[in-house]
Amino acid sequence: MPETIVEQLARFTHESRFEHLPAHVIEECKRILLDSIGCAVAATGEPKGRIGIDYARAMGGNGDATIMGTNTRASIFGAAFANGELINALDMDAVVPPGHVTPYVLPGALAIAETRNAPGTSLIEAIALSHEMSYRLGKAMDYLRDTRDGKVSPPPVYGYSSTVFGATAAIIKLKAQPPAVLINALGIAGCISPVNSQVAWFQHAPSSTIKYLLAGALVQTAMTAAHMAEFGHRGDSQILDDREYGFPRFIGTRRWEPERITANLGSDWRFPAEQAYKPYPHCRILHALLDCLTEIVETHDIAPAEIDGIKAWVEGFVEQPVWLNREIAHVHDAQFSIAHGLALGAHRVPPGKAWQDPDLVFSASVMNLMDKVTHEAHPNYVELLSGHAASRPAKIEVQARGKTFVGERRYPKGSPSPEPASYLTNEELASKFRRNAEDVLSTARIDDVIDMVWNLEKLDSVASLMHLLGQDSRQAG
Repeated sequence: MPETIVEQLARFTHESRFEHLPAHVIEECKRILLDSIGCAVAATGEPKGRIGIDYARAMGGNGDATIMGTNTRASIFGAAFANGELINALDMDAVVPPGHVTPYVLPGALAIAETRNAPGTSLIEAIALSHEMSYRLGKAMDYLRDTRDGKVSPPPVYGYSSTVFGATAAIIKLKAQPPAVLINALGIAGCISPVNSQVAWFQHAPSSTIKYLLAGALVQTAMTAAHMAEFGHRGDSQILDDREYGFPRFIGTRRWEPERITANLGSDWRFPAEQAYKPYPHCRILHALLDCLTEIVETHDIAPAEIDGIKAWVEGFVEQPVWLNREIAHVHDAQFSIAHGLALGAHRVPPGKAWQDPDLVFSASVMNLMDKVTHEAHPNYVELLSGHAASRPAKIEVQARGKTFVGERRYPKGSPSPEPASYLTNEELASKFRRNAEDVLSTARIDDVIDMVWNLEKLDSVASLMHLLGQDSRQAG
């Protein structure tokens, strides 16, 4: 009998070894880790982050694992839940097809790695295989930027539920379970994955603070699948092969190209080519526009009060309520509104958790400028998107001082693209981490964390890293 897709993913997971990983994959795993833990520690004071922490505390447990950015320890299940919510709270975390991946696949791996005193090489293995698996599943299914007949064709059902496979595989890998347990765990994960409710979230504004998929919930699903298999439950190893009744059908994808999952699996690592990072705590659709706007207002020293109007040309598929929303009732709404995002960006506040400060989000200056923002679909969006996956065509006009200032971008900062300037360097990622961590960790600890992550393959125990992230170092030094 030929191997099922689940069996092939299990074999890939079991056989993945640090010493076989290409150097660029190892480097990308470190970059993902540094960026993600920075996003997490920055979010401990954010509403979504605080709720995740409170829920972890309510779960109780033995206090074996660290909730990042706090001096609270929880069970592996509670810490994984909270850390998933923290990574995603600011919407500043990294993206790779199918979209947000890291807040779903990293937290369970961190909790298990910490409590098992796993070495840094084992964490790198887990990050690599979970992102590769999630990327491949994402490329096999519907995508938000799919086009048809020269027009944008977003799917009627969409979401990030497929990351449950990578999340589960990372946990089992770190628990060093045998292949049979891996197969069952992945089979269980596919059957208990959360629904893909993201399109409903697009349509209802002001939007749910659950966002596109509650990170903590998917992390818990992966933890459940991994532990149930370890304890003896049997999973459905055919769940990814059955187009009529299996995962492709009940998760809602119109497109299913399983060869994208399995082709050269283990020898051709594909996720780094599309792994992108977010300089701004805002939906990625606005980043190229914010790049242009920032350059205009800084180059010409334009104050918000001088701006008479901002007109933007945006991606075609975002003509939906969550992005069109101008009713800013919660700081969360500021992460997605086109009008509010550009109005806030014009205030030249360094991007980071300050963008979620209620005094800024609801300030008269931002709210008044939001009324001067208009937008329409970029006329060449589909053509440019088809030319390169990193394309996010953007054009902006700023009316100020009786003049019109114009900016255009094809690739936002943070994306690997044909334009070298769009790549976010290690130094820039470290600077982002410093801004995110500066009010939570001491300068010395920030330096230690950065050094530890960049040298992760030399780390004897991930617990050492989590210890640095867990103490309130403003007091501990």
